[in-house]
Amino acid sequence: MKKYLFALRSAPHSGCVVQEMLDVVLSTAAFEQQVSLLLLDEAVFAIKNNQQPERHQGKDTAAIFSALEIYDVNDIYVEVESLQERGLIIDDLSLSVHKVQRNKIADLMKQYDIVFPG
Repeated sequence: MKKYLFALRSAPHSGCVVQEMLDVVLSTAAFEQQVSLLLLDEAVFAIKNNQQPERHQGKDTAAIFSALEIYDVNDIYVEVESLQERGLIIDDLSLSVHKVQRNKIADLMKQYDIVFPG
């Protein structure tokens, strides 16, 4: 079994990048691969509580992310500095996450066989 890490950077309501990446994540997980996510930069907003996607004519990505557990995608990492730079704290997020410092991202990536940037 291969270990996959999907790194997301895009804002949740800035087009279809997040939705397309989630489709790939779920497809990969459906084939019983070990899949994890890393949310960086604007992607931290994807699991923010109390989203108002209708303002952007989009979907509530936090609700979509909650389906990851069904596919055994349980390791979701969030870069601490990305949260801080956007004025967010862990309690603002809708899912349980692992915090990772920016200077430890490379070490995290080395633990995976395949890393998909997004």
